[in-house]
Amino acid sequence: MTEPRPDCAVAHYHEIALKGGNRPMFIRRLTDNLRKAVQGLGKIRILSPRGRILLYLNEETPWPILSERLSGIFGIANFSAAYRCPTEPEAIEALVNRLLDSKTFKTFRISARRGDKAYPLTSMELNIRLGRHVQEKTRARVDLEQPELTIHVEILQREALVYFEKLGGPGGLPVGVSGHVLSLISGGIDSPVASYLMMKRGCTIGFLHFHGYPHLTKASLEKAEELVQHLTRHQFESRLYAVAFGEVQRLIVLNVPPPLRVVLYRRFMLRIAEEIAHRERAKAIITGENLGQVASQTLDNLTVIQEAARLPILRPLIGFDKDEIIETAKAIGTYPVSIQPDQDCCRLFIPPHPSVAAQLNDIEKAERNLDVSGLVKMGLETVERMAFTFP
Repeated sequence: MTEPRPDCAVAHYHEIALKGGNRPMFIRRLTDNLRKAVQGLGKIRILSPRGRILLYLNEETPWPILSERLSGIFGIANFSAAYRCPTEPEAIEALVNRLLDSKTFKTFRISARRGDKAYPLTSMELNIRLGRHVQEKTRARVDLEQPELTIHVEILQREALVYFEKLGGPGGLPVGVSGHVLSLISGGIDSPVASYLMMKRGCTIGFLHFHGYPHLTKASLEKAEELVQHLTRHQFESRLYAVAFGEVQRLIVLNVPPPLRVVLYRRFMLRIAEEIAHRERAKAIITGENLGQVASQTLDNLTVIQEAARLPILRPLIGFDKDEIIETAKAIGTYPVSIQPDQDCCRLFIPPHPSVAAQLNDIEKAERNLDVSGLVKMGLETVERMAFTFP
């Protein structure tokens, strides 16, 4: 028998529940994000009784699409397709009967929770009553450790919910509660993961990509666009700024010692990023750097590079190793795009032996040979801006 169509989705959060007096603000942001996520899926009413969020579905709501969208909403710990009924035990038993007609199992357990503490039965008493009822109907046995089927029951003030499978959400905080930041996205593996992790901490993100045009093609920009579109499913709207950095790099090469080039590239990227961050009203800059991965990411070089910026530089991957980053990239779906070949400006004009311990006084001496403000202006004059939306 075909399983009945769910008439509700129930979403649970975890970290938000620990926010004390600020919890209502986090829940409001989460419900606002859910309203954006379900656009185009028909009229869906969203309520937030204590400890959960309910989405009341319509007959046209396609559960597979809704499920896929809910799986990308930061703040949701888990969610389920649920069925509603009155709170009387007899009504719950009748609904369970109807739902179990489409299921085959030998072991089960009941997991009842009372959102309404005034309910006349305790959670344990309801577990026992429903457990006996299911045993009589199915002859299955109770297994509290590894059941084939778990029947979840939640008692609210005006209705009860019954559901089976809990689907994992991404957790974290709702996007938008932690402010706006600007992410340097390269098209490689690391920076999309760094952006994802900062979204998970509640940030909305603007993106900035440096490409090597006119000395390289814009292939890396095409990858960056695809990555930003993929990440936009978590925040619904994104802006991507693209800067042609090749000519800036060429002028640095002509005027500074080869070992210092890489550090100077990064310093000028930060200066340009900071100007764009001000346009975006971003409070910090994100990079995908992690300690020791390449020459520019030693502790000495990171310190010298950061000195060029006034805004905070956030490096969520600083302690990750490459395998951890790759596994995360695979899990969030950015890896297949990131490994496509491109022409990355970070590899343009790279010297054979870049410095791994640049000193600030040497960098400042080298920059005296450059028109610093002129090069920043040159980069800013090439800016292209693109907008992305989801769904």
